[in-house]
Amino acid sequence: MSLTVSPDLLEQAEQGHVDEADFLACIRTSLPYAYGLVERLAGELPTATRDFADNQTPPADDAEQGQLLRAMASTSIRAALERHFGVALAFQNCHRLAAFRPQATSGEQYRRFVSPESQVLNQQPEFVNC
Repeated sequence: MSLTVSPDLLEQAEQGHVDEADFLACIRTSLPYAYGLVERLAGELPTATRDFADNQTPPADDAEQGQLLRAMASTSIRAALERHFGVALAFQNCHRLAAFRPQATSGEQYRRFVSPESQVLNQQPEFVNC
């Protein structure tokens, strides 16, 4: 399961409207590694010399890796993180996450990061089962 949902949040969903702040709190509590990584990258972005800040360090263990994969695989979780931190996220290799300035998604650095060529060049044998 991706998120540990409180009875209050479940009730909000059943009534047809989930408060964004409550949803983010659920993400932060349920997926602390993923939330913290996006928070760190978003914090690095204002002083980055490129249009993005990225992480190239694999998660410390399977639990952290699972959190990141679940966060990036869920459109609603990923979108909530992007809105909250004011970034556009790009993901490759089970751990390489980049936070882009939203306006940069039409630029060359973003196109290069999300290209098939970049995906292929960033493969490593130890990432086969990630």
